[in-house]
Amino acid sequence: MGGFVRIGLLAVFLLAPAAAQAHLVSTRFGDFYGGAMHPLTAMEHALPWLAIGILAGMQGPRTGRWILLAFPLGLFVGAALAWFVPTEPIVSQANIASFAVVGLLVAAAWPLPAPVLIAAGLVFGLTHGYENGTAMTPATNHLLFILGVTTVGWVFIALTTALTTAFLQSNVGWRRIGVRAVGSWIAAVGIMLIGFRFVAR
Repeated sequence: MGGFVRIGLLAVFLLAPAAAQAHLVSTRFGDFYGGAMHPLTAMEHALPWLAIGILAGMQGPRTGRWILLAFPLGLFVGAALAWFVPTEPIVSQANIASFAVVGLLVAAAWPLPAPVLIAAGLVFGLTHGYENGTAMTPATNHLLFILGVTTVGWVFIALTTALTTAFLQSNVGWRRIGVRAVGSWIAAVGIMLIGFRFVAR
């Protein structure tokens, strides 16, 4: 439990400057690269993305490969919606909650039917795409930014899913335990962040 507390506190300190750093990155490079780097410089996106990739990889190649379609599609649609729909704070709260939800699913190692994984990937991509899209300004080339977010999401999720699948293929017991432990750590970070946000109100 002490380890979980340390991880959670570290996450809180890292999340504070993440948004400012993301906006700085977006202005120093072109809009495509700004969109690509924006989610990678904010741990509230990178960690849940890691978790959903691990979750997909745990399902095996036949089921897990569907995340490669569902998640980037959700990102694209969500980021595009941010172009037209005003910022909704509840989306940010949902993304923080996704830390805990997806992390717990990884820790529990529940097998998911393909339709459930597809739906989760779409919804997950939609909310994270939307929040990334809210970083666009009137001066941003919206299409390039959206394509940047979508591309990096596909690459990130493809690598994470493939590496997890390969890591677990040997069917050695300790490997699955290790992956589940990573999920529990991510869930712990999410739960602590939810708590901190609740206290800050």
